[in-house]
Amino acid sequence: MTTPLRPHTLLVSAAVLINKDGNILLAQRPEGKTLAGLWEFPGGKVEALESPEAALIRELDEELGVTVQPDALEPFTFVSEDCATFHLFMPLYFVRTWEGTAVGREGQALAWVPVSKLGDYPMPKADAPLVPRLQEVLG
Repeated sequence: MTTPLRPHTLLVSAAVLINKDGNILLAQRPEGKTLAGLWEFPGGKVEALESPEAALIRELDEELGVTVQPDALEPFTFVSEDCATFHLFMPLYFVRTWEGTAVGREGQALAWVPVSKLGDYPMPKADAPLVPRLQEVLG
């Protein structure tokens, strides 16, 4: 039996940025934010009248200072998670090309992590189940 959706569904887009060495970028949630200290795939909330892809491109620029072209977003999977007070829906995209160097523009730490080591980083409940799938697909 599935859990019914909460009255409020939060739409969030996230990216698996993969560098030329095959490492994946994780961002650590900064102090003062919900789930501070946990590592996640970069991205953010989709605003009204914004597509998930446009939101992700905007968030990657705001959070990391990287420019991503729409055709660089490769749909991978999604998360649909009951979070008690809301329901989270998060499409996840592979991103292999971008312009600029990723930096934590909001005070967040960043780490380029080999796929095999993703499980070593504590993640929010919604992100953690993605790790085995990424390891399967990216080896």
